[in-house]
Amino acid sequence: MVNIKAIDVKHLKSKLDNNEEFTLIDVRESQELEICKINQAIHIPMSNIPICLDKINFEQPVVIMCKSGGRSAQVCHFLNEQGYLDVYNLSGGIIAWALEIDSTIATY
Repeated sequence: MVNIKAIDVKHLKSKLDNNEEFTLIDVRESQELEICKINQAIHIPMSNIPICLDKINFEQPVVIMCKSGGRSAQVCHFLNEQGYLDVYNLSGGIIAWALEIDSTIATY
């Protein structure tokens, strides 16, 4: 079994600020995105990941995020099983982002 790689919100912020090449995917449901979101994220609900693999650019690192890191960890595990290894779970999810990076966004 492959260990799931993780990235913390400070590292993600640095990657965004430096315009690094990577894909950020938010696997939460649509109603959750209405509460708060990171604008650079592509929205693919967790249940749609298996049928949307062709929409993900695996030529660059992929960061998966959710509310707190649980669902995104499951998606990372699934992607690892499919052979995609340059995949990272956002530790703490959007809640950590709100607490540590952007206190102006609403949390749950």
